[in-house]
Amino acid sequence: MRLFVSEGAPGSLPVLAAAGRARGRAELLISTVGPEECVVPFFTRPKIPVLQLDSGNYLFSTSAICRYFFLLSGWEQDDLTNQWLEWEATELQPALSIALYYLVVQGKKGEDVLGPLRRALTFIDHSLSRQNCPFLAGETESLADIVLWGALYPLLQDPAYLPEELGALRSWFQTLSIQEPCQQAAETVLKQRGVLALRPYLQKQPQPQPQPNPPEGRVVSNEPEEEELATLSEEEIAMAVTAWEKGLESLPSLRPQQKPVLPVAGERNVLITSALPYVNNVPHLGNIIGCVLSADVFARYSRLRQWNTLYLCGTDEYGTATETKAMEEGLTPQEICDKYHTIHADIYRWFNISFDIFGRTTTPQQTKITQDIFQRLLARGFVLKDTVEQLRCEHCARFLADRFVEGVCPFCGYEEARGDQCDKCGKLINAIELKKPQCKVCRSSPVVKSSQHLFLDLPKVKLEPIYSALLDIPLPVHGRMEVGHTKPVRGGLAEDNYTLVKNLIEYLNYEDGKFSKSRGVGVFGDMAQDTGIPADIWRFYLLYIRPEGQDSAFSWTDMLLKNNSELLNNLGNFINRAGMFVSKFFGGYVPEMVLTLDDQRLLAHITLELQHYHQLLEKVRIRDALRSILTISRHGNQYIQVNEPWKRIKGSEAERQRAGTVTGLAVNIAALLSVMLQPFMPTVSATIQAQLQLPLPACRILLTNFLCTLPAGHQIGTVSPLFQKLENDQIESLRQQFGGGQLEESLELKAKVSPKPAVVETVTTAGPQQIQILMDEVAKQGNIVRELKAQKADKNQVAAEVAKLLDLKKQLALAEGKPLETSKGKKKK
Repeated sequence: MRLFVSEGAPGSLPVLAAAGRARGRAELLISTVGPEECVVPFFTRPKIPVLQLDSGNYLFSTSAICRYFFLLSGWEQDDLTNQWLEWEATELQPALSIALYYLVVQGKKGEDVLGPLRRALTFIDHSLSRQNCPFLAGETESLADIVLWGALYPLLQDPAYLPEELGALRSWFQTLSIQEPCQQAAETVLKQRGVLALRPYLQKQPQPQPQPNPPEGRVVSNEPEEEELATLSEEEIAMAVTAWEKGLESLPSLRPQQKPVLPVAGERNVLITSALPYVNNVPHLGNIIGCVLSADVFARYSRLRQWNTLYLCGTDEYGTATETKAMEEGLTPQEICDKYHTIHADIYRWFNISFDIFGRTTTPQQTKITQDIFQRLLARGFVLKDTVEQLRCEHCARFLADRFVEGVCPFCGYEEARGDQCDKCGKLINAIELKKPQCKVCRSSPVVKSSQHLFLDLPKVKLEPIYSALLDIPLPVHGRMEVGHTKPVRGGLAEDNYTLVKNLIEYLNYEDGKFSKSRGVGVFGDMAQDTGIPADIWRFYLLYIRPEGQDSAFSWTDMLLKNNSELLNNLGNFINRAGMFVSKFFGGYVPEMVLTLDDQRLLAHITLELQHYHQLLEKVRIRDALRSILTISRHGNQYIQVNEPWKRIKGSEAERQRAGTVTGLAVNIAALLSVMLQPFMPTVSATIQAQLQLPLPACRILLTNFLCTLPAGHQIGTVSPLFQKLENDQIESLRQQFGGGQLEESLELKAKVSPKPAVVETVTTAGPQQIQILMDEVAKQGNIVRELKAQKADKNQVAAEVAKLLDLKKQLALAEGKPLETSKGKKKK
C-alpha cells in the first residue's frame, strides 16, 4: 500500500495518526507530495490524502482511509462509532471549514472564529460528560476519536480556541494529542508552524458558505428535529395492533402475471403512459424525471397494490428534429431513429424503468391508430385549410420548418435562436420574426412566402365543455399551455372516448440555467452512468426534487447533502442498525416481541404515515410520498435512540427482553420501508429484502396497514451498509465537468470560428444555374486552399479551409445527383 499525504493538508492529520494501526500488519509506504500533485489518475483535480491499495484501487475519503487502517488492526465496527463519523461529516466539517477559513485565510480571531464551531464543540463535550467515558465510543480509543481529533487539531492546538468550560472536551483532546502517532502526524503536516501551515492549501479551496444557526437553546445533533406526532385515539391504536398481530396471513394471494397485459373485468385496470421522448438526442435528467421516471414510480406502486397494470411508452420518431439530427450525423432519418431508440432503451434500462412495452411511433400499429384519428377528424369536418406565411429557402427549394432556421432573437438579441424558440431567453418565436434568418442547411437567407396548411377547427370542436365532461375537472390555468402540448392533443381527440392526460409536472432546470438537448447543457442519461453514482441515487434525488406545482432545479451541492443526510444518515443508518442488532445481539434471528403501550402507539403512528403515503401516491404526489418514507425512518431512528437496545442487552432478563422487543419492531419497520421504497429505489429495495430474507408475498404486496412480516424466529441474512458518502471533491469535479456555463463557453468558441455549412444527405438534382454557382464556389475555394498551402500557412487555418472545400464538393455532387463517395483515407506503407 502507498499513502500519499501533503504538508499543510488538514486531511493528512487523521490518516497519519491512524496509519500506526497498520504497521506490522501490512507493508505501507508513506509519500509526501505537493498539494498540486494529482496522484489519482482519473481525477481532474489534486486530492490529498489518498491511499493506493495493493489491488490498484484508491481510497480518497479521509474517514474511509482511517477506517481501512483500523480494520487491518482487527478493530470491530460498532454503531456508536459510525454515528460519530456521520455527525463529523454532516455537522462538524461544515462548521470547522468556516472557522479555519476565517482564522487562516481572513485573519479573524476570537469569537469570530470560535462562533461557528461553538455548538459542535459543546455537543462533543456534553456527549463525553454524559457517558462518563474518556473516549467518544467508550473506554478505549476508536476510529471516531482519531477522525475527530485530526479534524480539530489545527484549531484546538491553540488553547485560546479550547474553552475552559468544556472540561471533558479539553481532557479528551489532550489525551489524544500526547500519543506518539498523533504527535508524529502533527509534526509531518504542520511542521511546527501551527495552523498557518494550512494557509497555502486553504487559499486554493472555495470559500465555505456559512450555515444558518439553529434556534437558541438547541443542541447540535446528527438527528433531525423530532416531528410533531398526531394525536391518536384508542381505536386507532387497537386497530394498528390487530393488523400487526395478523401478520403475513393478512396478505392476499399474488395475482398471476400475464403477458400481454389485457383488461380484466371486475379488476382495477390501470393504463400508464408518459410523454414520448424524441429520438433526436440523448435524454437529459429533465426529460427522465419529466416523463418516464415519474410514470415508472406510479407503475411500480400500482403493481404493489395488485392492480392490473400496463405501462407503455416509446420513442417519438417523427418531426423535423429527427431530420436535422440525421443531417448532422450523416445518416438517414431511419438510421438515426434506430440508433437513438437503442440509446434511449439502454438508458432507461440503466435507470430501472419498468416498461411493459417500449415501442416506436413508426410501428404499423401506431401508424394505423394515428391515421384513424385524423380520418375521424376529417370526416366530421374538423379539419380546415388556411394560408400562412413561412420562410422559404430558394437555394434548397423548400419551405423551412422551425428547426431548419436560425437567426437573431427579436427579444434578447441571441444570435443562434431557432425558428420556434430562443434557448437563451426561453421565449417562443415565429420563424418570420427572426432577425437575419439563415437556412440551417446552406446558410443562405430565406424569403417570406405563403403556403397552405391543414388546421384543427377548434371553434367547431367545442373543446372545453367536451373535455370537462369527459374528465369531470376544469381545464388547467392558462399561461403555461406549452407544457406537454396538451390542448392541441385534446382537440385532436375531441368526441372520441380516448383516455386523456391527467397529470402534468413543471420543468426541472439545471443549477442556475436550463437543460438543452441541442446545446448540450446539463447531465444526460449516458453521462449519469459514467459518474459512478448508482442509478438508484439518481432516482432518489430526481424524485426528491420532482417539480410538482412549480419548477425546480438540479443542484450538485443539494444532491450531496440529500445523499449524505437523508439516505446515509437517516434511512441507511436506521435500516443498517436494525439489521445489525438482530445479527449481533440475537444471532441473526428476530427476537420475541412483547409490545408496551409506547410500542403500540408507534405502530399506530407508522400506520397513519403509511396510509398518508398511499393517499399521496393515489394522487400522484410522488415527491411528498417519498418524504413519508423518510419520516418513518426518522421515527425508527428516534425509537432506537430512546430505547438504547445496545445497553439493555447487557442488563437484566427484563432489560434483555426489552432490547429484543425494540430490535424486533425496528427490523420490521425496516422491512416495511423496503417495500415502500420499491417504487422509488428498486435496487436498494431488493438489497434490503435480500438482507432481511423478507418472504416473497411481503416483497410484492403493500397494504394500508403495518404488518409483522418478520415474526419471532425468522432468520435474516448478512447485513451490510446500503449507501456510500458523496465527497465534496467528487461532487465539485462533477459540477465542473457538467457545469451550467457550457452554453456561454460554446457561444464564445463559435464566435471565433466560421460557421460550417451543413449538407443535405439526399440525392436530388438541382437546376443548371444552381450547379454552376456551386462549381464556381468550388473553384474559388480550391484557389484559397492552394494559396494557403503555397504560403505554408498555419495548419489549423489550412484545415478549416479544406473542410469548407470538401463540403462544397459534397453539395455539388448532391446537386448533380451523383452518389456520395466514402472517404477511404491513405493506405499505410
